[in-house]
Amino acid sequence: MTRSRTARWRPVGWAIPVVCALLAVLAPAPAVSTPGFAGGDWPTWTKDARGSRHAADERRINQFTVDDLSVKWAHAFPRTGTTLRSQPAVVGGRMYFGGPDGLFYALDSKTGATRWTFDLKTVDPEVGAAKVVRDSPSVANGRVYFGDGRGYLYALNQETGALEWSNRLDTNPAARLTSSPIHFDGRVYVGVSSADNAGGVDSACCTFRGHVDALDARTGQLVWRYYTVPEPKAIGTWPSGAIHWSPSGAGVWSSPVIDPATRTLYVGTGQNYTGTEGNSDSVLALDVGTGAVRWTKQLTHPDTWRVLCADPKVPPGYCPGLEEGSALDFDIGTAPNVFTVKGRTRVGVGQKSGVYHVLDAETGEIVWQRQLSSGDTTYSESGIQWGASYDGERLYVATNQANPGALHALDPETGALLWKTPNPADGCSWGGAALAPASCLLAHAPAVSSSPGVVYEGSADGKIRAYRARDGKVLWQFDTIQDFTGVNGLVGRGGGLAAAGGAVVADGMLYVMSGFRPLYPSDKGFVLLAFGR
Repeated sequence: MTRSRTARWRPVGWAIPVVCALLAVLAPAPAVSTPGFAGGDWPTWTKDARGSRHAADERRINQFTVDDLSVKWAHAFPRTGTTLRSQPAVVGGRMYFGGPDGLFYALDSKTGATRWTFDLKTVDPEVGAAKVVRDSPSVANGRVYFGDGRGYLYALNQETGALEWSNRLDTNPAARLTSSPIHFDGRVYVGVSSADNAGGVDSACCTFRGHVDALDARTGQLVWRYYTVPEPKAIGTWPSGAIHWSPSGAGVWSSPVIDPATRTLYVGTGQNYTGTEGNSDSVLALDVGTGAVRWTKQLTHPDTWRVLCADPKVPPGYCPGLEEGSALDFDIGTAPNVFTVKGRTRVGVGQKSGVYHVLDAETGEIVWQRQLSSGDTTYSESGIQWGASYDGERLYVATNQANPGALHALDPETGALLWKTPNPADGCSWGGAALAPASCLLAHAPAVSSSPGVVYEGSADGKIRAYRARDGKVLWQFDTIQDFTGVNGLVGRGGGLAAAGGAVVADGMLYVMSGFRPLYPSDKGFVLLAFGR
């Protein structure tokens, strides 16, 4: 059921525990940590406040032992037609995540046993297929915080799953939370996005404007809000006669990060839906206490795009950016990485243009940029989709549909390419993907994760892979497009590795969600897989 396609050196039997023990004692832990949490926890989407996505304290899984990973348990979801998007948070031996079935789960992280579930219908009975949990939770001070596809943010009791509060952050019918919340100093910070630009030619477009919200973590009360574009106004009509509103858009799809030393929040924004005003395709630096702007840096302008722009059958006049060459869809869906190089704090962020940018954290000025892919596919899916990882030595950045997608290691000081490993060329010719080669893609939608010596990235070919951090060699890979009997009694089957999140490494275990585009033929629901040695 597993398959390793790369030869590796394996020490003789007596040497394995000796080598592992030496690694545990001697290996230096990078200067990346999460105050207030045990080292083995992964409590929020970014792993820590600064957005490292790096499990610095992991020692049981390393470059010598990762090939021993196997599935320890699976949780299967009912078949719903909705893909998986909610990366788990793991804290204190429990894991928390949302399913495609309108439920939010707490499981035992070692056994998969269900501890409690929360039904989103408790707050709003009209839960549709697209209105499930679309982000990943953050766990802090006895509460679990997460959002859904209707724009609600929730706080549940960590032990019981009881609802403590909920707050609908936007009344726009298309509003949604794909941004995963982050907890800091008694507040919860989250971005709000929408699918307001997905309507047809008869749709009035668009009235939504993106925003970043700070809420009291105990009560859910809004403390401050920062809008990314001015308030839309009716400026005429579309050819169909529907009202043309402008400006709009610049949704905040990505998760914010925070530099505790300067109490600055950093987050990326999306493209305009209409108009060109505002902070679209930008990195924002906001004061965590007040929401005041410290600086903004726009990385692409103009970029005005709605879903109709991708349809060649739509009559002229519905996507002005096409005529002007500015309908790019180069939004920033990745969470930033805050890191320090030679005493200077930097903010790195990937963009759907295929560029990874590094900015000065104090001023927002560009330090360096690295073009990793062209970003020229429909919906700009060749670019950098969800997030990068920083382990104290290197930045690890994945590109999606870049013919093929690839995993890159960059020098954090200069942006120099240290290594590049393309999605293996045989990824669509073995395992479950081989049964539907026409659907298979050699692409990396998930965010990158790492632990000392190892980098993890999932693929649209259904494989989760572990790479050696120093040179990008594939050390281990596992095909998730197969049937798994879940500990919850259901049988599930994987698909493409889930976007909007990535692998989670916590306390000697590796967790992945499998069931995202492409959707390989199956009559079963998707799966959460837990790997251990």
